[in-house]
Amino acid sequence: MARIRVVTDSTADIPEEMRREAGIAMVPLSVNFGNESLRDKIDISSDEFVRRLKASKTLPTTAQPPPGLFAETYLRLADEGAEGIVSIHISEKLSGTVGSARIAAAEIAERVKVEIVDSRSVSLGLGFPVLEAARVAAEGADLETVVATARKMIPNIHIIFFADTLEYLQKGGRIGRAAMIAGSILALKPLMRLDEGVVVPHERTRTRSKAIDGLVNFARDFPHIRQLGALRLGDSDMTTLLDRLAPLYPRDKILVIETSPVIGVHLGPGALGVIIDASEGTVPGRSA
Repeated sequence: MARIRVVTDSTADIPEEMRREAGIAMVPLSVNFGNESLRDKIDISSDEFVRRLKASKTLPTTAQPPPGLFAETYLRLADEGAEGIVSIHISEKLSGTVGSARIAAAEIAERVKVEIVDSRSVSLGLGFPVLEAARVAAEGADLETVVATARKMIPNIHIIFFADTLEYLQKGGRIGRAAMIAGSILALKPLMRLDEGVVVPHERTRTRSKAIDGLVNFARDFPHIRQLGALRLGDSDMTTLLDRLAPLYPRDKILVIETSPVIGVHLGPGALGVIIDASEGTVPGRSA
């Protein structure tokens, strides 16, 4: 077992088998339908979330993990022999998860040292640095090296996406109501991206086809792609997107994920996105 362990949260969108093989611990956020609180990716899957979202008359809410859940996870890893922990999470500008992790780390500091890293991202924009941190930890790297590995990657991770409707982004507080109304009137499918952990407009497109063009064109601008991910929620044009991305990166090596219910609260069904790791180096077992 690695001396340094890596922790992340459920919004990292790392497939469960891959996460377990890498020895990564996951702390779930929650999705709330009325008074019913469900642990993201544990009590509710992405497919079940989409079904419930379509049937719900009100938009569900999300909640960060409480500090106690982080403390419990950190102490368990310490009991398993961890000499240090690197805890990497969703952008602090999107969620209070990093804050909860910091409180927990301070509470158990005498038991084990925990370094908190704000990924300034979400989905595989968080997941790629987490996987790389776990890889170097498994190779025997010390705490400082594992932290530095994740932080070095973060500025080179890029996410672009579009939602089928702007309604969920507006209700979740990610865009203003005026922008949602204007977008709906114009039937827009605008592309958005993460910039320093915040959702910002990228390009105005009117159809899904044009939006997919925009995703591909965004990826095409990178002379070097180390890893490529594609996200969706529910029914989507994923096959079309993958076919279009294939000339830029081997199609069978694109990591395709169904994004977490917590992210889905803000994107809604039909969302598509691309996550690009443009950092240097090669991925073990893959060509650059």
